[in-house]
Amino acid sequence: MQVENSGQDFAGRAVLLIGGTSGIGEAAALLFAKAGANLLIGGLGAAEGAAVAAACRAQGVEAEFLETDVREEAQVARIVARTVERFGRLDVAVNNAGVEGRFGPVQDSTVDDFDKLIGVNLRGIFLGMKYEIPHMLAQGRGAIVNTSSSAGVTGIANVALYTASKHAVVGLTKASSLELAPAGIRVNAVAPGPVNTGLLHRMIAGKIDVSVIAGSVPMGRVSEPREAAAAILWLASDAASYVTGHTLVVDGGLTVP
Repeated sequence: MQVENSGQDFAGRAVLLIGGTSGIGEAAALLFAKAGANLLIGGLGAAEGAAVAAACRAQGVEAEFLETDVREEAQVARIVARTVERFGRLDVAVNNAGVEGRFGPVQDSTVDDFDKLIGVNLRGIFLGMKYEIPHMLAQGRGAIVNTSSSAGVTGIANVALYTASKHAVVGLTKASSLELAPAGIRVNAVAPGPVNTGLLHRMIAGKIDVSVIAGSVPMGRVSEPREAAAAILWLASDAASYVTGHTLVVDGGLTVP
């Protein structure tokens, strides 16, 4: 019996990964590079971004970092344009930039907290899609993966604004997938549960121990960034060619009804 290719060969494909300087984004960049993709990596932190790009180039692919604040429309437009300029096309876009919220009851949140969370977690993804989609429409194909969270598919106490922003990402993903499906563009989201990243540790610092969170997960642990990154890679790949509008939850069973 002939075994078919896994469909996760990205050799020669152009991938834009916004939010790729640490955590899930960094892990995804390295997985794409190992799969043969050429990458344009965006995010904050020039030193961190340059290091990720260098690690990708060590895999034998082209990779470039461009410092990008996803709240700034001109900067998002610039990195999308640079991707097409550098590689001649845009096959995959991963909109992964995100920030944590204040841990505590919603009434203790400030307007600044709200503006920051919505500005990065939702506006940033919207701006990415706004400038990515026209290039994919011109090509007649493409795949977009947005990063939501398990907080985007259920309610989680004490992170209400973060939860709201991640629910909005799921809605944006679903609606745009219906608009773009006839054009051959797939739009999906990944919804990681608790991940061993700086974001998680900053969010709960001084409030709750990570061991308590791990104990609430049926699998008994928090995940590692590469586990969510692998889900991103699959959603972006030809192995998921008939999948669109889907939010892939990667949470060790945390949100099982």
